[in-house]
Amino acid sequence: MKTSFTRLTDILNHGFDTIIDVRSPAEFAEDHVPGAINLPALSNEERARVGMIYVQEAPFRARKIGAALVARNVAEHLDGPLKDIEGSWRPLVYCWRGGQRSGSFASILSQIGWRAKVIEGGYQSYRNLVHDVLYKEVVPYKLILLDGNTGTAKTDILHRLRELDVQVLDLEGLANHRGSLLGSMAGGQPAQKGFETALACALAQMDPTRPIIVEAESSKVGERVVPPTLWAAMKVASRIEIDAPLDARAQYLADAYLDISSDAAGLTAKLEILRRHRGGLVDGWLALLRAGEFQALARVLMDEHYDPTYRLGRTRHGANVLQKFSVSNLGINARADLALRIAAWVKTIS
Repeated sequence: MKTSFTRLTDILNHGFDTIIDVRSPAEFAEDHVPGAINLPALSNEERARVGMIYVQEAPFRARKIGAALVARNVAEHLDGPLKDIEGSWRPLVYCWRGGQRSGSFASILSQIGWRAKVIEGGYQSYRNLVHDVLYKEVVPYKLILLDGNTGTAKTDILHRLRELDVQVLDLEGLANHRGSLLGSMAGGQPAQKGFETALACALAQMDPTRPIIVEAESSKVGERVVPPTLWAAMKVASRIEIDAPLDARAQYLADAYLDISSDAAGLTAKLEILRRHRGGLVDGWLALLRAGEFQALARVLMDEHYDPTYRLGRTRHGANVLQKFSVSNLGINARADLALRIAAWVKTIS
């Protein structure tokens, strides 16, 4: 009734019709096996209640109450999302450690006639495979960092390269953050474990014989931490660099960050955070914000804050720049042409 997986790629290609996460909605939201659906054996509140009874009263009483709750919840799932499933269905079930919740759930499904199996070790066994990829194993890929000053449209170019069949790893997309103090995005960031699942699964789909283009980032993307094996590979990776004039970058940044500039109160709060580093310069930035001069604000922020920070980082870490790509503007046609040039160059080293 149980099945185990020894590699991340094995569980991602599990071969079952459906993978069911029977943990609570809160556990599922933090992280889960890609493609899994959540049919909780216990709700958030029920799990907390049973856990408290287990610790404060008696394990037997907790198991008895938990079994009754699981039975009721499984019955609701059978009469709801599973109502019209055919008899040949092969579901794969897991809970936290492959124990009582998944075992009870899968047992009922099997009694009905479905060919249900449970993941040995549950979510924890899956998490261990992700952890091994990101915390223990050496990254087996040739990474090339896409570098350039703030406002050089690196993320846009990365997306265009993907459309041109270049292998890319989009850290900002996986972390749902644009990678700077002003980079928050709608929906917020995934939990660290969720970010790591997305990252490990993205890497598992890469071809190790081809280079991977990764946007040059710090060790954190917003509040999400780049795991150590990937960060170690990024620190020693060679780079390609986009070079564009300050005015062109200011125009692009003003357009790309319209959602940020339209929230004057939120942007003011973020700029105030920089006061401890830039002192009175912040007063000038805030004056431009109040005047609605967003392109001028973008220009001065890059000139007085982001570009100096970038230069310091380059000096500290060093960088082997394989190729520099210069553009005079960052309009849509110029970005399309730039992506074509970079893609053509990448193919020469593949």
